[in-house]
Amino acid sequence: MPSTPQRNAGQIGRATLSDVAREADVSLATVDRVLNKRPGVHARSIAQVHGAVERLNYRPDPAAARLARPHPHRVSFLLPSGTNTFVEMLREQIAGSDGWMEDHRVSAQTHAVDVFEPQRLARRILSLRGQCDTAVVMALDHPLVQAAIDELVAQGIGVITLVSDVPRSRRQHFVGIDNMAAGRTAGTLVGRFSGGVKGEVGVIVGSLSLRDHAERSLGFSQVMAAEYQGLKVLPPMEGKDDPKLTQQLSARLLAAHPKLVALYSVGAGNRGISATLKASGRAGKIVFVGHELTPAARADLLDGTMAAVINQDAGHEIRSALRLAIARLTREPVHADQERIRIDIYLKDNLP
Repeated sequence: MPSTPQRNAGQIGRATLSDVAREADVSLATVDRVLNKRPGVHARSIAQVHGAVERLNYRPDPAAARLARPHPHRVSFLLPSGTNTFVEMLREQIAGSDGWMEDHRVSAQTHAVDVFEPQRLARRILSLRGQCDTAVVMALDHPLVQAAIDELVAQGIGVITLVSDVPRSRRQHFVGIDNMAAGRTAGTLVGRFSGGVKGEVGVIVGSLSLRDHAERSLGFSQVMAAEYQGLKVLPPMEGKDDPKLTQQLSARLLAAHPKLVALYSVGAGNRGISATLKASGRAGKIVFVGHELTPAARADLLDGTMAAVINQDAGHEIRSALRLAIARLTREPVHADQERIRIDIYLKDNLP
């Protein structure tokens, strides 16, 4: 029969690991192994520890867990190389979190890789073995990448996917918006801004191998097919998030489709599309909806080149990734509402 929880005379406040060890009648080392799910503990001892945790209502002390670490928690961010302005905004948010990371005993490194090349990306992910405690990866949804993530997790490294998910992998968390909902939102915006005019709609993605781009494209097509049958969605073109390539693709699109009434940019490269629209004299005449409130997108909203921008908060995403990385080690509870990334819609009238 379980004993009545015993605490030292006059003791108040939260239960400690020592209290759990005493209540479970096991060593402190055994409690540590059980709570950190390490192997080599007898099933009976595991049950005793879990029973003591429940009876004492034990909750880890995050501050104590951080102070007890022999070295700072090492986080490696693996982000796309290239000229993606939103990625640069993510980098700036990582750099701007130095003070917070110092307070929480976290150190961070940022690495760049071509995320559109699965072999190269998988090798870079695997190179993080032994280099960090948590990897935050903006990744391609590809079997090689999934296998690399699973290998890191098998070696005890936490993995968090950022912006674009690899849902079949063993990653612990995904930090980003609901991309299906974002694509559907884009469809509604394009449909309503088109004002009932019939015609064709161009779609430029970075790559359909990126989960976020594929989901946005699907959500967009669903809304257009169901609610705006007068607008024909053209097959998506892949611009690799490169402004020069998207400029070439959008120029080709305008030349080949004189009935083009709208253009949806699923990923980055909006500067190239903007340049094409302005050079053609059709800026403001073609409904242009894209993602991420970069400085260039802000200017395009103000001058009428873009009708609307769907945004995700880069700062919120980096802070959320860091909180989740720490929570894995300290066993702090994760508050889903705090970590949910909102879909923001910006017009020229509500710019922050």
